[in-house]
Amino acid sequence: MQRTRALKVVAKTPHKVLEYAASQDNFGEHSAHELGLDPTTVLKTLVVSNVQDPKKLALCCVPVSGHLSLKAAAKALGWKKAAMAELAQAEHATGYVVGGISPLGTLKRLPVLLDATIESLDAITVSAGQRGLSVQLAPGDLAKLTSGKFAPIGA
Repeated sequence: MQRTRALKVVAKTPHKVLEYAASQDNFGEHSAHELGLDPTTVLKTLVVSNVQDPKKLALCCVPVSGHLSLKAAAKALGWKKAAMAELAQAEHATGYVVGGISPLGTLKRLPVLLDATIESLDAITVSAGQRGLSVQLAPGDLAKLTSGKFAPIGA
C-alpha cells in the first residue's frame, strides 16, 4: 500500500485504511459495494468552481447514494453560482486523479463542504488519494482535518 498524502494527514487521528479492487467508473458506488459498506456512509469528493471566478474551487463531499446540489453548494460557499470543475482542473488542484480525489492532503488548500446528513454518523469513508484505497474516520475528525464545514448540500 502506498502512503498517500491523505494517509499522512490522518496518521495521528483514529482511522481505518480500506483497500479494494479499483474500477474505471462509478468509483464511489463501486467502493461501497466492494467494501460492503452502506452507500450513505461512503462519500464522493466533487470539485466545484465558482462560475463568476472559475479559478475559485471548493471540495464537496456527499454520500455516493445521493447527489450534490450545485445551488446549495454555491449558497454555502457564498457564491452566486457553482459548476462542476473541469477534470484537468480538479486533478491539478488536488494532485489526485478522478476516482481517487480525497478531501485530505490536496495540493492546494481548498474550502471543504461536508453534507450535513453525515454529521451524526459514527464513521464515514472517503478516498485516501488513489483508486482502490479509502480511509474510514469520524465525520467530526474529517471536518477538523480539512477545516471543512457541514452544510445541507445534498440533492
